[in-house]
Amino acid sequence: MLNSFYAKLSALFLVLILGLGVVLIVLGGRTAQRYADEVEQKLNRTLAQEMVPRFEPLLEDRIDKAAIRSKIEDMTGINRRIEIYLLDREGRLKASFAPDSAVIEQKRVDMAPIRQFMAGATLPILGDDPRRDGAQKPFSVAHIEIMGQEGCYLYVILRSEQYASAAGMIGDSYIIRGALTGLGLILLVVTGVGLLLFRRLTQRLRHMQDVVGTFEQGHFDVRVDEGSNDEIGQLAACFNRMADTLNETMEELRQADRMRRELVANVSHDLRSPLASIQGYLETVHMKDGALDPSDRQRYVKTALRNAQRLSDLVGELFELSKLETKQVEPNIEPFSIAELVQDVVMQYQPQAEDQTIDLRADLPAEPTRVEADIGLVERALSNLIDNAIHYTPEDGRVQVRVDKHDRNVSVSVSDTGPGIPDDALPHIFERSYRVDKSRDRDKGGAGLGLAIAKTILELHDSTLEVESTVGEGTIFRFRLPVELPGPQPAQRP
Repeated sequence: MLNSFYAKLSALFLVLILGLGVVLIVLGGRTAQRYADEVEQKLNRTLAQEMVPRFEPLLEDRIDKAAIRSKIEDMTGINRRIEIYLLDREGRLKASFAPDSAVIEQKRVDMAPIRQFMAGATLPILGDDPRRDGAQKPFSVAHIEIMGQEGCYLYVILRSEQYASAAGMIGDSYIIRGALTGLGLILLVVTGVGLLLFRRLTQRLRHMQDVVGTFEQGHFDVRVDEGSNDEIGQLAACFNRMADTLNETMEELRQADRMRRELVANVSHDLRSPLASIQGYLETVHMKDGALDPSDRQRYVKTALRNAQRLSDLVGELFELSKLETKQVEPNIEPFSIAELVQDVVMQYQPQAEDQTIDLRADLPAEPTRVEADIGLVERALSNLIDNAIHYTPEDGRVQVRVDKHDRNVSVSVSDTGPGIPDDALPHIFERSYRVDKSRDRDKGGAGLGLAIAKTILELHDSTLEVESTVGEGTIFRFRLPVELPGPQPAQRP
């Protein structure tokens, strides 16, 4: 509990409140003292001036201390707070009329406050107290002639030492006690309210801590209640977004792991089948070398070569897809005629289509159609799409490659009249080694990498390989490439 954020925050708040209370008390006391000095000095500003006519007759030939003290006793009987001193021009003490028990510690008074007072400066102005070295009190002063010497001063301390001691009894005043009590109650209320608010504030942090701890234990579906839009609410929103991102990333990792396992299983099967076939036929040729007819030998060797070619194609496709996915291949963008490329690729697959009695045709626009792309990569993607369409189209079917020109791009589509793709299989057809029909013969279905390679190639061109399919009617694959931008026209001769 003592190490909690709430305890630290509360301790800091209490220290600040106590410090504020001390500052308010000290500042209030000093302000009250300053105000009392100001009021005292303003009320008695002319006191010394009024006392001069009474004392000057007693200072003509000598300082008649007894007579002066008698007059002072008469005056202090009404106002006991004053103490009277006679000063020469330099502020040296000529006579003091303090109580007999008083001890005079200063024999000279600083003249700077006296000059300020005589010049009418703003009050309060504090002057030296002869009875206490270093102490300053409000005063009243006036010029007085002492034994024919002009420029002397009648210096009156307005708050005597006796009164200053009595001022310590001010703590007994019910007004002061009431003010201090009120200040204490205010500080207590503020402290209580502050602690409650801090507890409510840190309660949200504790809730967030509990949620994060639960999330850490593997319960990835928990989320923090955001509440308000303050910093804590924004922190909660950030955590929720982070949790969503982690969930999505983990799901992608699980999906990638599943695909990796399927790829390893499929590729292992694809590699094992031709290897086993090659090994079997070669062992047969080796064991029956002298007993085999030339025709059988030729047939075995051709079968082994065909499987070796399948093995080579599979390994090549795997390396090609790996290089494309890791961005090791950079497209060499250049303008070329997409219609000519489509025509060339269709002619390459024409013999294969005729062997399977499939009608393979190209539907090309009449006007020249040029695009900007990597001609080698686009040819590879288009070949994979046509090869895939021929493999999945039954005999007497049709495969059509169509090119349509638009304002800013060219659309290339490859359609077939094959069995189509079910809706639940459409999101997975671009995954490596994925087959819609798991039982399909691998000799006819390939390694399942063609569509993945085509999709990755088009992504390198900032394009998307789209698919539309209807079960029992066929499938259409479509992608778009940007048209060639018009270059600068050559200048005409005059």
